[in-house]
Amino acid sequence: MNMPHDSRFSGLFQAAHALQPKTVSLRRQLHKHPEQGLLLPKTQAAVLHALEGLDLKIVKGNAVGSVVAVLRGARPGPTVLLRGDMDALPLTEDTGLEYASTEPGTMHACGHDTHTAMLASAARLLHARRDDLAGQVVFMFQPGEEGHHGARFMLDEGLLDVAGTPVEQALALHITSKELSGVIRCRPGPIMAGADSFHVKVTGRGGHASMPADALDPIPAAAAMVGALQTALTRRISVFEPAVITVAKITAGTTTNIIPETALLEGTLRTLSDQTRKTMVEEIVRVCEHVGAAHGCAVEAWVKPGYPVTVNDDAVADRVLAIAAEVLGPRYSTVQPNPLMGAEDFSYVLRQVPGAMAFLGGCPPDTEPADAAPNHSNRVHFDEAALAHGVTMYAAFALDALSG
Repeated sequence: MNMPHDSRFSGLFQAAHALQPKTVSLRRQLHKHPEQGLLLPKTQAAVLHALEGLDLKIVKGNAVGSVVAVLRGARPGPTVLLRGDMDALPLTEDTGLEYASTEPGTMHACGHDTHTAMLASAARLLHARRDDLAGQVVFMFQPGEEGHHGARFMLDEGLLDVAGTPVEQALALHITSKELSGVIRCRPGPIMAGADSFHVKVTGRGGHASMPADALDPIPAAAAMVGALQTALTRRISVFEPAVITVAKITAGTTTNIIPETALLEGTLRTLSDQTRKTMVEEIVRVCEHVGAAHGCAVEAWVKPGYPVTVNDDAVADRVLAIAAEVLGPRYSTVQPNPLMGAEDFSYVLRQVPGAMAFLGGCPPDTEPADAAPNHSNRVHFDEAALAHGVTMYAAFALDALSG
């Protein structure tokens, strides 16, 4: 690893590495006892315990099981925010790890246990260097990222004003098994998609399957909608504007000799701009209603809003990459060429604060990234050596922003 030339970062990775036993211990504790959703009592207690002994202002969530910790530097200055999400996924783990989940049906399959542990160690590292800070650091320990809009709840509870001065920059790291261990990947502009779910109920008239003319079959109408939605996407959205529409679930009928009264379609819409999102939300409803009308069926179509597009501030994203090259070495700093079509609720924070989401490589040793089990797999696991890189990045980002 190259030694940093910027004196502000001198010894930073070494300090993060010295904290590695604490980081790994907390990560494994959280991994063994995962929790889902917005209320995470065991996880919240573990975070509070990890922060004991530090001179921090601690604020616990009211509606959700969040923890916000504020570190004040030695001198006045701006406020930066660092995010680590805490919740797990509804999966039964199949990794064989000695610290595997003890909770059937719940697993840290997206690495949020690593994010939480890295953020707690970053708080400890920055606390030791608070004489170098001109301003405040807000540590955002967030529940409910996996589809529960946890960040939005925290914003509603005053997250951005908790330090007394508005947050001016923000950073979130997300580990991935599909990148070499320790590498930081970031890009300006959209980095993750907006995600909405759509639901369509097609109502006809049931009858005997041998006499379809005496019934009004909703299944051909539903089948026609699948193709029509794909056509709408390619004909209404520019080929240069990425978007995905997937019908992921079709439910209809009970047996082979009955035409059902209803058919249900469900799926996801992924977009990288607000305008494309708006256009396709309208198209989904319009297309399904008109295809249904052409078949003589009644249609109820609605789109349930999900997370907005995650958009990195250009200057902050560039700075993240520059900091990674400085503190970790140039080979650990990589521009992500394309956005991912997954979604993130850190997007809510980035709608209000210039900041960036960056990915941290955590591919296991002796495994090629292409062959590694991906995030959200019940077999995914991460190289814990990467955690020191994440701690370093969190701390360096704050030191860079608050060095005035």
